[in-house]
Amino acid sequence: MTVSEQPLILVTNDDGIESPGLAAAVAALTSLGEVLIIAPLHQQTSSSRSRPARGGTDSRIFRRTIGYQGQSWEGYAVDTTPAVAVDHGILELSNRPVSLAVSGINYGANVGTCVTVSGTVGAALQAAEHGVPAIAISIELKEKEPDLYMHNSAIDFSAAVHFLCYFAERTLKHDLPEDVDVLKIEIPAEADEGSHWVVTRQDRFAYYQTNITEREDFFTDPTELELITRKGEYGQEGTDAHALVQGWVSVTPLSLDLTSRVDLKELRCIISNND
Repeated sequence: MTVSEQPLILVTNDDGIESPGLAAAVAALTSLGEVLIIAPLHQQTSSSRSRPARGGTDSRIFRRTIGYQGQSWEGYAVDTTPAVAVDHGILELSNRPVSLAVSGINYGANVGTCVTVSGTVGAALQAAEHGVPAIAISIELKEKEPDLYMHNSAIDFSAAVHFLCYFAERTLKHDLPEDVDVLKIEIPAEADEGSHWVVTRQDRFAYYQTNITEREDFFTDPTELELITRKGEYGQEGTDAHALVQGWVSVTPLSLDLTSRVDLKELRCIISNND
């Protein structure tokens, strides 16, 4: 099979082009097809699907070399958000249709209600909007590791590499069911290649709880927004957060359709003026 006949796999990461998790993802996917690497020039955690006016910058694309365990590949960086980086990859850099988009391997879990904030998930949803099946994959932080905004080459991505290769291969081989646009994969901190995996729902649970540091005068004194990780907690069983507590790899199907599962006729009756 020639390169042009191989599946084209777009790989990005909201932690930026220098992310070790991006390089690990590329290593996981090279045996499955031709890899197109494009990521933000800088850290873009929590940028969701943000699309700044006019791309936020002049959108020049820079060549970068990505390396992992003695291997190296040519990739591209653009000074913008993960979602816009995906746009550049699909609309400018790809020489044929993209078969699969992978966002990750993100440093820090993306479980519960934070999925609408996550740049990792946002990039995958952006690819899905272009009709490309997508995977968003993250690895849970271990205790006493650097915070999720830091690059740490000492992180062991081997379990995430294994599961990414497996689920990517299955996604390339079989079409995702209707209304499944993204597979969101969460790797427990202590997972290995033999870890159990389950299909889950997204938990209605704030895994990253926002805190504002105290100040005397909020008109004049600066403050900081802190994210407190509620590691080891979950809201409901059968969810992504619950799976991590059990030490299971979580696979959550996400849809671009955010419509509530409420009975629409019942809702219409509730909000009608026919009291």
